[in-house]
Amino acid sequence: MKINRLGIAAIALAAVGALTLSGCAGGGAATPTASSNAKAIITTNGSEPQNPLVPTNINEVGGGKIVDAVFAGLVYYDAKGAPINDAADSIKSDDNKTFTIKIKSGLKFTNDEPVTSSSFVDAWQYGALLSNAQLGSYFFENIEGFSYDEDSPLTGLKVVDDTTFTVTLTDALSDFPLRLGYSAFYPLPAAAFKDIAAFGENPIGNGPYMLAAKGAWKHNEKIDLVVNPAYDGGRKAKNGGLSIIFYANQGAAYSDLLANNLDVLDAIPDSAYGTYEKDLGDRAVNQPSAVFQSFTIPARLAHFDGEEGTLRRAAISMAINRDEITKIIFSGTRTPASDFTSPVIDGWSDKLKGADVLEFNAKQAKKLWAEADAISPWTGSFQIAYNADGGHQGWVDAAMNSIKNTLGIDASGAPYPTFKEARTLITDRTIQTAFRTGWQADYPGLFNFLGPIYATKASSNDGDYSNPKFDALLKKGSTESDLAAANKDFQAAQEILLQDLPAIPLWYANVTGGYGTSVQNVKFGWNSVPIYNEITKG
Repeated sequence: MKINRLGIAAIALAAVGALTLSGCAGGGAATPTASSNAKAIITTNGSEPQNPLVPTNINEVGGGKIVDAVFAGLVYYDAKGAPINDAADSIKSDDNKTFTIKIKSGLKFTNDEPVTSSSFVDAWQYGALLSNAQLGSYFFENIEGFSYDEDSPLTGLKVVDDTTFTVTLTDALSDFPLRLGYSAFYPLPAAAFKDIAAFGENPIGNGPYMLAAKGAWKHNEKIDLVVNPAYDGGRKAKNGGLSIIFYANQGAAYSDLLANNLDVLDAIPDSAYGTYEKDLGDRAVNQPSAVFQSFTIPARLAHFDGEEGTLRRAAISMAINRDEITKIIFSGTRTPASDFTSPVIDGWSDKLKGADVLEFNAKQAKKLWAEADAISPWTGSFQIAYNADGGHQGWVDAAMNSIKNTLGIDASGAPYPTFKEARTLITDRTIQTAFRTGWQADYPGLFNFLGPIYATKASSNDGDYSNPKFDALLKKGSTESDLAAANKDFQAAQEILLQDLPAIPLWYANVTGGYGTSVQNVKFGWNSVPIYNEITKG
């Protein structure tokens, strides 16, 4: 998510998060074939990516949509979240610690460079190296040789031959193969390392789509993709390509959908929640997805560190009337959160100890706030930063009113024009308020909602949270051989989060979207993203 891939949220989500030639032909885009020209281009909404499109440096939805279309990893996830081999021929292990991975022979990038074992190993080494400062580096921490403190190659990666490589982990990890569909594990051509910045503007991939031409990414406007004729995996495109339009707000995108100027929309604006199902009829989409919404209050902000900060976080959480907001603002398209993950993920529980901190309780909120004031009297105002291009003003205003009325403090939203602008300030640690967060899952497992966001030094740990007991439970769960036992560890880890509240859980999001009258076979996957390659038009 990726940061929802943090973009929606996604949620879970959270946002789920959330990717990316110079001298190579056409910026990596081969000449479209006659067959691809004969099929229609699908138009859909998106957002300006935060970073150049290098897969290991994308952790948000806007960039994630693009790299997932342009690249093919070892596996991909079907509509229900099950992993399906893509570039991989097989992924095997006898001990869940050392894996032998064989890739299919004859695969190519769109510049005709072969996809080999080195394409994966070199890309992972680049992503993991400290000096490259990649947002997805955290995903390599379980591989031998990874370091947060010094430039250190992944000694656990070994190329055996052009189609075989091995991965040795520091500890057994039963869900490692499940993780390999995430974008951080995509391969890169050798051309990428000649000028990684130029590559990020015109990525050369091996997936079902490719850039229509060099310069197809028109910043703050759109990106045009066409079918990659060389791709022969399970995601072969049934259309002629994608035009992903970066809308300044969801209202404009919805208006285009209603006018049949947009084919597919995956985010209905909150102003249309009460009417969109009537407007669109059987073309409306409202289904559960692995998206989790929250906001984060960094401990570095005044009044939010130590015991005082713990009390204030709990008070603010209990001052928000989630039931009322999800009913009035979201018209039932959201469900109040009772944990930090998603009900669509195996192992989810609504019976965690301490989850009552997520319930509206004005009396207790006032009591906790007063206890915090006894430590240090409150000064200033409380604000939540959000991106104005994402349709968040309605719920932010409602939450701020709930906090203001309950605690008797000044509280308001702090809008930023674009998702990229807000995320840059958050990533740089220069933002001086609380901020909207969330997660859209990268792969269908509880750990993915926890490790990347709250583990010490994790890539999407925007609040810089750290708790050794939480980290220990994450590690224990990751090394369990039994999934049920692992999920119990992850549930116990969440009970620590409910005490510390490194983020304030808000609600789980359904994917609410729709499509135009000229497209067919529109389905949304487990992670709320349309399955673009299946869509037809005409």
